[in-house]
Amino acid sequence: MYFISVVLLLLVFPALSVLAEALHIPGADVMWLIGKWFVFWGCGVRLFLAGLMQTFRPEFTARSIFDIDAPAAHAVVREVGFGNLAMGTLGLASLAIPEWVVPAAVVGGLYYGLAGVGHAFRKGNFKEQVALWSDLAIFVVLAVFVASRLM
Repeated sequence: MYFISVVLLLLVFPALSVLAEALHIPGADVMWLIGKWFVFWGCGVRLFLAGLMQTFRPEFTARSIFDIDAPAAHAVVREVGFGNLAMGTLGLASLAIPEWVVPAAVVGGLYYGLAGVGHAFRKGNFKEQVALWSDLAIFVVLAVFVASRLM
């Protein structure tokens, strides 16, 4: 289920949203649509849902991603969940407030990039490998989008 949710939220749903809006609005700025929809789905929905899971079920993240079976780790995972809820809220709100898309891409992109590097230093299980590659992929997409807005 974890793998499917990552693929849907970080690839399928944003790509379909970009395609649907690009077809609906001929001549639309495709790079803007990429930023808009990858921020909404990847930084908004994905991080908000992860934050909910980490806040209310920290043992899942501790055990299934990091292979830590220590109740003491739950407090740290819960704190990470609060950060994900905050970033997720920014990403969700960016759909209603377009001026927030670039800041959300910067914050979410940095988070994904740093998290990906963190996963790279561990020889983790399958779920951690999914997190590693998906984090790095969304980081690249968001970095290209932010760079396109700065030029």
